[in-house]
Amino acid sequence: MPIKVLVVDDSALIRSLLSEIINQEDDLVLIGTAPDAYVAKDLVNRYSPDVITLDIEMPKVDGLVFLEKLMKARPTPVVMISTLTEQGADATLRALELGAVDFIAKPKLGVAEGIEQYRQLIVQKIRTAAKANVKRIRQSTPRLAASVNLSGTEKIIAVGASTGGTEAIKEFLMGLPANSPAVVITQHMPPGFTTSYAKRLDGLCRLNVVEAKGGERILPGNAYLAPGNFHLEIEKSGADYKTRLSAGELVSGHKPSVDVMFKSLVDCAAKNTIAVIMTGMGKDGAEGMLLLHQQGAVTFAQDEESCVVFGMPKEAIKLGGVDIVLSLEKLSGAVIECLEAHYVSSRL
Repeated sequence: MPIKVLVVDDSALIRSLLSEIINQEDDLVLIGTAPDAYVAKDLVNRYSPDVITLDIEMPKVDGLVFLEKLMKARPTPVVMISTLTEQGADATLRALELGAVDFIAKPKLGVAEGIEQYRQLIVQKIRTAAKANVKRIRQSTPRLAASVNLSGTEKIIAVGASTGGTEAIKEFLMGLPANSPAVVITQHMPPGFTTSYAKRLDGLCRLNVVEAKGGERILPGNAYLAPGNFHLEIEKSGADYKTRLSAGELVSGHKPSVDVMFKSLVDCAAKNTIAVIMTGMGKDGAEGMLLLHQQGAVTFAQDEESCVVFGMPKEAIKLGGVDIVLSLEKLSGAVIECLEAHYVSSRL
């Protein structure tokens, strides 16, 4: 069955471009376009689209208001169309919080090569969204650990995620105590969005969350997020660990790449690492997690039921690199229990 797609955007040019892209694919069918939320509502009720592309900035009713009502009344996979600005990034993160599956920046029109890359990316995101596990928004209270009974600076929690990961990582971090071992994070996001995402996490979590700059000493109570378009690696520096940023090629189809981060830990900190792989399309992180597992790291994966897309965890499990598979709500507590059980003799 073809994937039924509804395009909602106030720009006639963007509607035309997205319509042309969708109509070129045999497995996608355009059921309609809407310039505003009112037309979109009618089309949703009439045709029950499998995926909606939704502009954030629209007249009358903006995309966030429409999305919130949609996810309460008729949960549907949504790919947000966002502007590459700080305001656009903040709105996009709010959209993901409300239940959008993914987002893509508005295309730069007039550049043939850029449009072709955009075509490939939007088609991939629509196909991924069609398979996503979309649930009614739940208001969950994270199970907070008061503290972790662990001293030392050398333990590291490494987290990798992609589609659906912004909310999964947020819930995971909100379950960690202020004195948690350091957390290093790779989430597939473009430049600019990671800056806003780190600030958002920092305001919600008891950990200090920053976008990694490179060269930081990795310390307990802190989380370091890979910036868009840079790989985050961890290296040994005397008795300490430090962050390192690399602007190399795409790895496993991504930059930042979870595999790059995990493999850097294999070289310097495998036995001191707890690795967590979360929701996401593809297999980035699976090979790195297997290597960590083989070198003595404890490895966790998010389970299928709680994933938006059970791609990355599935691949890691298939390779045999995962020790424990748990629902998202149980991950942070289990990681803390693991730290206390395995690493009670940590040095200062």
